[in-house]
Amino acid sequence: MNTPQDENSFFYEFANYVNVVPKVERSVEPKFVNIFSRVFADHSELEAERLFIVGTALTTPKISEVKDTWPKPWLFARLFIIALLVFAGFYVGASYFGNANFLPGLIIVGAFGVPLTTLIFFWEMNVPQNIAIYRVIYVVLVGGILSMLIALVFFDILKNNITPITIGIIEELAKTIIVITFVHYRRYKYILNGLLIGAAVGAGFAAFETAGYALRALLSGDATSLYGTILLRGFYAPGGHVAWAALTGAAFCRVQKDQPFRFNMLFHYQFLQVFILVVGIHALWDTKIPGMFPFGHVILMATSWLAVLLFIRGGLKEIGERKLMSSK
Repeated sequence: MNTPQDENSFFYEFANYVNVVPKVERSVEPKFVNIFSRVFADHSELEAERLFIVGTALTTPKISEVKDTWPKPWLFARLFIIALLVFAGFYVGASYFGNANFLPGLIIVGAFGVPLTTLIFFWEMNVPQNIAIYRVIYVVLVGGILSMLIALVFFDILKNNITPITIGIIEELAKTIIVITFVHYRRYKYILNGLLIGAAVGAGFAAFETAGYALRALLSGDATSLYGTILLRGFYAPGGHVAWAALTGAAFCRVQKDQPFRFNMLFHYQFLQVFILVVGIHALWDTKIPGMFPFGHVILMATSWLAVLLFIRGGLKEIGERKLMSSK
């Protein structure tokens, strides 16, 4: 009978064989060329399979074996291509052949394709590799619907005072509550964990919301509106709910670290300034300002992702510091 130590040893032998456990490397500053340099490279099935084995009790690398250099994600691009091809198939079936049976699939794939693609990027950037993919999907589904329900409660309370600012506060607060709940319950402590859990909740929120808008367009009988809704929201998805929830999740983990949750953490300046930033971006997103669409939205997306990249850099620095502490 194998002991837990034997099983861990077997994992690390296998992991080294397929390069799951990375070698120690010097941290480098982010460059887009470096981050996305492996997207167009050839990848074997073994490379894809080894990505999906991490995150369980037996397959989470020790902190000393986690790299603190910038990862080079590639799986998210493959998922995007697959989603695009499947969506195109549903589009042909629904539009060219006029078969209504293709419409539910078109809405589902159209709503989830880009948010899940973006989420996989965050999952690949989670260098501690301590969150299994099944757990991520669970957070997408459960976190997405719970955050929407909480937002509806807030909307009902403030139904006579709905403005772009209150919309931003309500939706970001609803997502933040769920993100903190998952982070606290699973005891996730790294900044990169917060980014991933936040992105998962945001992806669920974004996908369910897009599916709802798409259904409304379908029921109105306007096929052009249906396709336009899916494509437009898909284009903006990476810089919207996914990135915003990821930022608040990362900010909370930066404040909490290894400590038990305390309510006053929500008023810590390192968390509060990020939450205010996210609410401000969300409010501007919904404000009817001349020129906001599409250029203003693109600028807001770029701002969101600049903040995301800064948090990734901070998360990698955190990993490096924890590795140094564990070696002493």
